[in-house]
Amino acid sequence: MKRYLLIILSLLFLIGTISNATVRYVSKTGSSTPPYTSWATAADSIQKCINICVFGDAIFVANGVYEEQVVMIPGLSLIGAGIDSCTIDSRSLITSSSSRAVEVADSCILTGFQIIVYYNADLGRGVWADLGNGNNFVKYNRVKNGISGISAGYNTEVNQNITSGNRIGIYVINSNALVRKNYIYMDYSGGHGIHIEAFDFSYAPIIDSNYIEVEVIGGTGINKSFGARPTIANNIIKLIYGNEAIFIGYTDSAKVYNNLIIGENGIDGIIDGFEQEIYNNVVINVAGAAFKISGIVKNNLAINCGTGIEKYGDPIIQYNNSWNNEINYSNFTPDSTNLSIDPMIANDDTTEGELDFHLQMFSPLIDAGDPTILDVDSSRSDIGLYGGPFGESYTYLDLPPKPPRNLTVIVDSIITLSWNKNTEADFSYYNLYRDTEANFTIDSTKLVASLQDTFYLQSIPAGVESLYFKLTAVDSQGNVSGPSEELAVIITSVKNRPQIVSSYQLYQNYPNPFNPSTKIAYKLKERGYVKLYVYDIKGETVEVLVNQIQEGGYYEVDFTAESTLASGIYIYQLLVSSSNNIPVFTDIKKMILLK
Repeated sequence: MKRYLLIILSLLFLIGTISNATVRYVSKTGSSTPPYTSWATAADSIQKCINICVFGDAIFVANGVYEEQVVMIPGLSLIGAGIDSCTIDSRSLITSSSSRAVEVADSCILTGFQIIVYYNADLGRGVWADLGNGNNFVKYNRVKNGISGISAGYNTEVNQNITSGNRIGIYVINSNALVRKNYIYMDYSGGHGIHIEAFDFSYAPIIDSNYIEVEVIGGTGINKSFGARPTIANNIIKLIYGNEAIFIGYTDSAKVYNNLIIGENGIDGIIDGFEQEIYNNVVINVAGAAFKISGIVKNNLAINCGTGIEKYGDPIIQYNNSWNNEINYSNFTPDSTNLSIDPMIANDDTTEGELDFHLQMFSPLIDAGDPTILDVDSSRSDIGLYGGPFGESYTYLDLPPKPPRNLTVIVDSIITLSWNKNTEADFSYYNLYRDTEANFTIDSTKLVASLQDTFYLQSIPAGVESLYFKLTAVDSQGNVSGPSEELAVIITSVKNRPQIVSSYQLYQNYPNPFNPSTKIAYKLKERGYVKLYVYDIKGETVEVLVNQIQEGGYYEVDFTAESTLASGIYIYQLLVSSSNNIPVFTDIKKMILLK
C-alpha cells in the first residue's frame, strides 16, 4: 500500500507540472459520463477512458475484471487497484500469437494490474512495451499465460512484476531495458524466464536482482540469444527442474556477475558462449555442470554439483573454487589460483535453515579472488557471491564448525568408532561423549576424549547392555559445533557381541535427471525382505529392481531406462518387511528421465 501511495503521489506531482493534464477514473459501477473525472462519472471500460485522454493524463482503475484489450497512448499513467483485485482479462479477445493484452506507448506508466492473456501460453502477448522510443515504467503487475508476459523495448523499466504460465516471462528485445526485482515462475516446458536478443551489439540491457524459479523440464532461467551486451547480476535462479539456469549464446561481451543458482532437479548452471565475463557467481546442487564455459571465468564458486567447472573452447579460468563436486574440474588442469577447498560459507545445507552464502571469518576464499578486481570495500576481491564490485560489504561472522557427520561403528573384539573429517580451515579437534542412556545430553561428565583423529577405539565393557555416543567439533577459537547424530550400540547376551542400531533410508537417485542410467541407494537397519519398485507417473510398474531378503547395510542398485520409456517423472519405492512379514519401512522418491 505504501508503494502504491508513493506512486500516486509522484504521478500527481508529475501531472501537476503538465498543462492540460487530467486525472480520470474507471470503475465497474461508474455512470460512464465523459470526461470521467470522478468516481461517480467513471468510465466502465479502460479503453473507453483512454480514447479521450491526452499526453500526461492519469487513469485510476477500481477493482473489477475488465474483459478487453488495452492500447495506451504516449504519456499515459494507467494505475490499477492492485494485482489481487484489478484484472485485465483478454482471453476471449486474443486470436493470434501477435495479439496483445496491453500495448504500452512512449513515456507511459503501467502499474497495479493482473493481466490474463490467454488460457495457456499458445497465443497472445501480455504487456507489449516495445513501441516508439520507450522510457516506460511497468511495475507491480502480474501477467499470466502468454507467449510472452512482458516485452521490454528501448529504455523500459520492468520492476517488481510477477509472471507465470508464459512461454517467456520477460522478453527483452533491441533494448537498454532495466529488468529488476521481478518474480518469474517458468512453468512452460522449453520456455525462458527472461529472454534477451537484439539485432546488433549496441544494446546493453541490465538484468538485476530478479528471482526466477524454473519448474519444468526443458526450461531456462535466463537465455541470451544473438546480439546485445547485457549485464546479468544479482539474480537468484532456482532450478526445481530445467535444463540450465543461464545460457549465454553467441560471440559477444555479456557480463554475468554475482548470480546465485540453486539446483534441485536442474541440469546445468551457467553455459556461456565466447568472450563472456563470468565473475563471482555461485552454483550449488545442479546435477550436471555448474559452469560450462569458454569465456573469462573468475571468482566463482561451485558446490555439490556433478561437475564444477567444465572447459570448452579457450577460456581464461582463474581464482575459482570448485568444492565437493563429483568432478571438480573437467577437460583441463586448473592452475594454482583455482581451489578445491571448503569455502566456509554461513550455510550451504537446506536442511539446516535458509541458505546463506556469506563467508565465515576464517574462510580461505576471503581476499583470494583476482587481485585486479576489488570488493566494494576496496579490498582484494573475495571468491563467491558477495565479492567483486557487484557484491556487498559485510561482517564476517565467526561461526562454529559443522556438526561431525557419518558417525559409524565396526565391532570386532573391540568397538571402533569412525566419522568424516571436518574440513573448515579453522578446525581444531573433536570431543567424544558417551552414556548408557539414549537421547542423553552432553556435558563434561560424559566426555570420553578430545582428539584430532577421526576414529576411536572402545573396549566392550562388562555388565553394560548399551552404549550411546555423540561427537562435537571445536575450532581454533573455541567455538563448539552442535552434536552429531547419536550412535547406539546394543550389547546383546548372544555371544556377548554388540548389534549396531542404525536406521532405514532411501536416498535420492544419482544422477538426476538421468539418461539412460541412474543409481538408487538405500540403507537397511537389519535383515528383512526388500522390494524396490520403479513406477511411471500413472502408478504403473516399470521395473522391479529388488525382490529378496537382504542383510542390514548399505546398497546401491542400477536402473537403466529402456528405450521405449518417454522423458518425464518416474517414482521409485522401497518397502521393507521384517522376518515375520510385518512392514517396518517404506519410502517413495521422484526421479526424472530426460532424453
